[in-house]
Amino acid sequence: MHVAHFVHRYPRALGGCEAYVERLSRYLADHGDTVSVWTSTALDLEAMWGRGNETPRSRDAPAERVRLTRYRPLRFPGRRYLLKALSLLPYPPLQALTLPCNPICPGMWRDAARYAGPLDAVHAFAFPYSFLAACALRLARRRNVPFLLTPFLHLGDPDDPRNRTHQQYTSAPLRWLLRQADRVFVQTPSEFRAVVELGVPEDRVTLQGLGVDPADCTGGNRAAARKAWNVGDDEVVVGHLANLSAEKGTLDLLPARGTSRVVLAGPEMPNFRRVAVPDRVTKLGPLTNTQKRDFFAGLDVFALPSRTDSFGLVLLEAWANGKPVVCYRAGGPGDLVRHGEDGFLAKCGDVTELANGLRRLADDEALRRTFGEAGRTRVTEEFRWGEKLEIVRDGLSPSSDFHPLSTFATIEE
Repeated sequence: MHVAHFVHRYPRALGGCEAYVERLSRYLADHGDTVSVWTSTALDLEAMWGRGNETPRSRDAPAERVRLTRYRPLRFPGRRYLLKALSLLPYPPLQALTLPCNPICPGMWRDAARYAGPLDAVHAFAFPYSFLAACALRLARRRNVPFLLTPFLHLGDPDDPRNRTHQQYTSAPLRWLLRQADRVFVQTPSEFRAVVELGVPEDRVTLQGLGVDPADCTGGNRAAARKAWNVGDDEVVVGHLANLSAEKGTLDLLPARGTSRVVLAGPEMPNFRRVAVPDRVTKLGPLTNTQKRDFFAGLDVFALPSRTDSFGLVLLEAWANGKPVVCYRAGGPGDLVRHGEDGFLAKCGDVTELANGLRRLADDEALRRTFGEAGRTRVTEEFRWGEKLEIVRDGLSPSSDFHPLSTFATIEE
């Protein structure tokens, strides 16, 4: 089988979606499939639309089963304002190409109209990056192969259906793309319900879920990590690994931490850089794989009060290390965490309730151990990568009665 993957960034870029697409691509290659990955040159989020770190445009050797092609995003003065104006036009196919948050890669759009290599399915990832999905749809419809979509919808606060996160991830062009998909892979029951409510028939939606390989994130050196953080043996450490930002809950975690030591890992987003970091907070920046193992080994509680996680792979990594978790009841973590069994959930945006959950775990070592072991058990029973990735591989295989759902000819010219 020959599969084309379209994703906004790809490792060396850091991120849950990026790591997942790499893992899925390698899994397919290990099972005899050929994968071409179409992505941008951006290594950090800012590089998708402005100045930032990026890798040169490249095309891997054709002998590789995972062939990577990177396209440089278009940048010019006034880009955001022009795209914003175009995206306001009430025509979803055009809006999908012009949302300002996207890496706009003209070369990718061009090649989607020219690619003539072997192809059995096209798979796009990650809303709100609709430009990549529009390119994927163009290629799929031109070649008459299935168009698959893994949107990783961020649904935000379930008690506030008009919240900004929900609105952003269910805007008109994204709803349009969902309805074009021959199959949509979702990660949680909440995402399944949301996709169906947005107009995708249930028989085109597959509940997948993600996995974790404990060997990738366990076995770190607790003593070395805590020594580097200048943390005493009897101090409770709360860890947080994410794009440090308001959206990921970093700004809520700082006032909710109480007297606990907090260790923050991950790249800093602009709204976090504007905040003064208080005492007893350590910033590590992006982590290597070895550093991530030490990070999880060194902490006692993992916190992810995020408004924008469709699943929360880092929660599985924390559980694999036997650590309890504290999250907001929002998006994927709201479905994933079993309140009072393997972690605590707080109402989205309720810093007081978040602080109460952190304090209860900080004050009770036995409770931390009980929750952490419950999470570890779930990892071994429910979240095995092989099973999750095989669900996708089965869904990628074109059926004998496949018929494309729509045409993209209206904007081909």
